Amino acid sequence: MLTGKNYIGNSLSAKGTKMFKTFNPKENIENEQVFYEASTDEINQAVELAHQAFQNFQAIDSAQKSKFLKTIADEILNLGDVLVQLVIQETGLSPERIINERARTLWQLQMFADLLDEGSWVDATIDTAQMDRKPNPKPDLRKMLIPLGLVVVFGASNFPLAYSTAGGDTVSALAAGCPVIVKSHPMHAGVSELVASAIIKAAQKTEMPNGVFSNLNSSGIEVGIQLVKHPLVKAVSFTGSISGGRALFNLANQRPEPIPVFAEMGSINPVILLPLALKNKSREIAKTYAQSITLGSGQFCTNPGLILGIKSESLKTFAQHLSDEILSVEPSCMLNPVIADNFETNKEKMIQQENISTVVSFEKNVDKNYGRPLVLTVDGTTFLKNPQLHQEVFGPFSMLVQCESIDELETIISQLEGQLTGTLMAEEEELLKYVNLVQALQNRVGRLIFNGVPTGVEVCPAMQHGGPYPASTDSRFTAVGIHSIKRWLRPFSYQNWPNNLLPKALQNENPLKINRLVNNVFIK
Repeated sequence: MLTGKNYIGNSLSAKGTKMFKTFNPKENIENEQVFYEASTDEINQAVELAHQAFQNFQAIDSAQKSKFLKTIADEILNLGDVLVQLVIQETGLSPERIINERARTLWQLQMFADLLDEGSWVDATIDTAQMDRKPNPKPDLRKMLIPLGLVVVFGASNFPLAYSTAGGDTVSALAAGCPVIVKSHPMHAGVSELVASAIIKAAQKTEMPNGVFSNLNSSGIEVGIQLVKHPLVKAVSFTGSISGGRALFNLANQRPEPIPVFAEMGSINPVILLPLALKNKSREIAKTYAQSITLGSGQFCTNPGLILGIKSESLKTFAQHLSDEILSVEPSCMLNPVIADNFETNKEKMIQQENISTVVSFEKNVDKNYGRPLVLTVDGTTFLKNPQLHQEVFGPFSMLVQCESIDELETIISQLEGQLTGTLMAEEEELLKYVNLVQALQNRVGRLIFNGVPTGVEVCPAMQHGGPYPASTDSRFTAVGIHSIKRWLRPFSYQNWPNNLLPKALQNENPLKINRLVNNVFIK
C-alpha cells in the first residue's frame, strides 16, 4: 500500500534523489519502505498547484467543505488496522494509545465539520449606512473573516495522527478555506503517506480542486526551509522544539512579505504544591503525578517537568511517595532512537548541574529506546540562578524545586519563560490566601489547572492550547479546539457594496441564518 512517494495534489511523485527510511523503535530496526524526499521541482509544483486550488477552494460553500472533512474521517477509519499497525512500526506507541489518538483525530474532523455547518465562525459584522448623519454621512460597512491562503503544516513527532497529516492544524486550515501542504515528519513518513491517501480520496469524492492538499517527504530541514521561504505560502504551523520553531519564525519574518508562523514549542508546565493540600493529600498527589510524568514515556508538550513546593516535612514525604510511585511504573518505548538518545543526554546535563540531587532514578535494565524516568531536586536559590535548570527535558523527567518561602516561589514563577500550562495543587482557601502567586502563574501560562494534571488536552471550544513565548509564538491563539481556525483567517470589509453581490454571510436577508453583529446588536 505504501509507495514512499510524495503526493503533489492527487498525483504521486518521486523525482528526488535523496532517500530515507523510518525506524521501528521497539524492534530497534529500520523499516523496509524507502521514502523519496521532495525535490525543489516537486515543492514548487505542490505550491503552484495549491495556489491555483485556492482560487476555487475559498469560494466553495461551507456545506461542501463540511462534507469533505466528514469524508476524510470516513476514509481514515476505512484504513482500519493497517494504519494502527503502521503507527506501531514507526513510533513504538501502544495499540491503545494509537486507537485513542485516531478517535481524537476523527473527532477533530467532525468538530470542524459541525462548525462549518453552523456557520457563525465567520464573525459577520454589519454597520448599516446613515446617509443623514451630521456632519458626515456614515457608509455601509460589512466585515467577515476570509482565508489567508496556502498553509504549510509541519507534522509533529509525538502525535503521528492528531497533530500531523490530518491533525488539528490541517483540519482547521481546510475548514477555513486554505489549501494545505503537509511536510511530513521523517519519523513516521509511512503513516503520513497512508493518511494523505485518505485525504486525497476524500478530496476526489467530494470534488475538491486538485491541489487542495499535498504531502511532501523530508529527511531533514531543507524541504521545510524551501516551503517557508516560498512567496506563495501564506502561513505556517509547527509543533516541536524551541530551536526548530524559532528558526522557522525567523525565516518567515525575513521574507519580503513576512507571514505568520504559529509554533507550539517548549514547555515545562510548572506545578505548584501549596502547603495545606500537600499536607492533606501527599500520597494521592504523588501517585497522580507519577502517572502523569511517565505517561507516554513523557513525550507530551504538557508533561509536568517542574514541581515546586515550600520546604517542609510534607514536601519530604511527598518526594518519598513520588519515588515509590515512579519505580512502580514500567518504562515504555520512546518514539525514536534519536529522541531516546537526546533524553539520556539532556538528563545527564541536568544531573551534572551544581547542587542537584536525585529524588528517584529508574536504574533497572530496560529494552533499547525505552525511557528510564528521572526526578531531580534542587533548592529555590540555585534554580533561580541557573537558567539551564529551566529547560525542557523531553521524556519521563521532572524537577522538584524546594523553596524557602512563598515569596521565593512567587519570584521563581515570575521569572519562568512562557508555558502552556500551570497547575495549582491546593485547597480552595489557599487560592484566596495566595492571590499574588496565582496571578503570577496566570501571567506565565495559557491554561491554569486546579487540582489536576496538565497531560490530557481536551478537544473542545473552551480549550486554550498555547501560551506566552516560547510556549507558542503567538499567545493570542490556540492550537486546539474550534477557535484554532482563527489562525488561518483575516478580517475583510466591504464598503457600500451591492447587497446581491455580497457573500451570503453579509447579505441583508441572512440566508445562512447565522449569528451576526448588526449595528452593535447580536442577531440571528
